Amino acid sequence: MTAPFRSPFSLLTQLVGDQEQLGIFAPDGCLESWLAAERALALGQAASGVIEVADAEAIVAAACAGNIDHDRLWAKARTVGYPIVGLVREIERNLSDSLVGRVHFGATTQDIMDTGLALQLSRSLSALDRRLGDLGDAIAEQTRRYAHTVMAARTHAQQAVPTTFGATLATLLAQFARHRRRLAQAHPRIAVVSLFGAGGTSAALGERAGQIRADMAERLNLYDTEMPWHADRDGVAEFGWLCATITAACAKLARNVVDLSRTEIGEVSEPYVSHRGASSTMPQKVNPISSEAIIGLSGAAGALSSSLLRLQEAGHERAAGEWQIEWHVIPQLAVLAGSALGEALTLVRGLRVDPDRMRTNLLLGGGTIMAEAQMMRLAETMGHDRAHALVYEAAARTRQRGIALTHSLREVAEEQNVLHLVPDPLITADDYLGQAVQNCARTVNAWQQTPALKVHDIAISELARERH
Repeated sequence: MTAPFRSPFSLLTQLVGDQEQLGIFAPDGCLESWLAAERALALGQAASGVIEVADAEAIVAAACAGNIDHDRLWAKARTVGYPIVGLVREIERNLSDSLVGRVHFGATTQDIMDTGLALQLSRSLSALDRRLGDLGDAIAEQTRRYAHTVMAARTHAQQAVPTTFGATLATLLAQFARHRRRLAQAHPRIAVVSLFGAGGTSAALGERAGQIRADMAERLNLYDTEMPWHADRDGVAEFGWLCATITAACAKLARNVVDLSRTEIGEVSEPYVSHRGASSTMPQKVNPISSEAIIGLSGAAGALSSSLLRLQEAGHERAAGEWQIEWHVIPQLAVLAGSALGEALTLVRGLRVDPDRMRTNLLLGGGTIMAEAQMMRLAETMGHDRAHALVYEAAARTRQRGIALTHSLREVAEEQNVLHLVPDPLITADDYLGQAVQNCARTVNAWQQTPALKVHDIAISELARERH
C-alpha cells in the first residue's frame, strides 16, 4: 500500500478554504478530468475511423474512476514522473487483450493532462464567476443603501473631501465588474483542448488529427485550436493572474474595512455574532477576522503569482521543469481566489455601518475636510491662487489653535480685508459631494448589465460519456 495523499496543513485553508475549488483540484478531480479526456479521444477516433466504434465503446466503459486502483496508479506515476502511463495501464486492465494498445492511441501524456487541466480551469472559472456574481450583487445592494451616507474620503490615509460610503463601494463594484468581464474574455483562451502528439506536429494521427481534436473539444465543451500549447503556457499563466488580481481586489475591500473599523475611526465593522473575532485574553476585542483572512489570502496569492512568468519560459516543444511549477501553483491560486471571494461575500453581507460616526468624524481637525470646498467657492470671486493661499493659512491656524475652520477662515479674511467676499453661510459637506450619488446609480446599473460567464457545466465524470 502506498502512503495516502497528504498536503501540508494550511490553517488558512482549514478556516476559510473554498470547498468547490478544493474539490476541482483534488486528486479525484484530476483523475476524472484525465479519464474524460481519454474517453473523448476514443470516441473522436471512432468517429474518424481510426479505431472501431465497438472498441471505443469498450474504452469508454473501462475509463471510469471505479476501475482505477489508486495505489497502483500513483506508485507507477512516481516511477515514471507522470500519471498517464499508469492510467492507461489501469484502463487496459479492464479491457480484452485485443484492445490493449488502442487506449491513448496517437496521443502524448501532456495531451491528456492539458486537456484535463483545461476542464478543471473551465470549471474553476465558472465557480469564480458565480462567486463574483454573488459578491457583486451584495456590494451593489450596499452601494444603493449608502449612496447618500456622507463620510470622509481619504487620500494618503488622511481626510480629503466629503464623499458617501456608497461611492466608496461603487469603485470596488466597478472593479469586480471588470474582473467578471475578464473571466468571460479569458475563458476561450484558457479552456482549450490539446491533441498534438509528442512534438506538437500531430504526426502520429496524421491528416485526421484535426478532426479528432475538434470532436474531442465538442464532446468536452472545450475550445478547439490549431496550434499546440504544450510549451506555450500564456493561457495557464493568465488563469493564475486572474486568480491573483481578483484576490487582490478582495484585499482592497478588506484593508478599507480594517482601517474604518479602527477604534479611533469606528465607521464600519465586520459582521458580528457572539465571540466572532474574540480574544483569548482581552474581553473587549472584536477582531476583523474576515478582513485579516482575505489579506492573508491575497498576500499568499501575490507571492505565488511571481512564478507565473516562469511557466512561460518553457523552451522548444516541451518543458523541462517549468510544467511542474504550475502543478503546484495553479490549484493553490484557484483556491485562494475562491476563498477570498467567499470570505468577502460574508464580510459585505454582514457589514455594519455607523452613519452617525461618519458625520462626527467630518468635524475632526476643526472641519478642515471642507478646505477645498471653501477654496473653490472663494475662487469664484478672488481667483484660485489667492483663495488657496487664504484657506491654506486658515487651515494652518485651525491645526495650531484647535479652532474651527469656519472661524479661522473668517479671521484670515478679515485681516486681508476680503471678509465681504466670504459666502454666508459657508458650504457644507452635503453641498460638496460632486457626482458621488450619481456614480452609485451608474455603477450599480453597469453591474446589472455585466453578463455572467456561460459555461455548460456538467460533472466531469459524465463528459464525453453523455454524448456517447
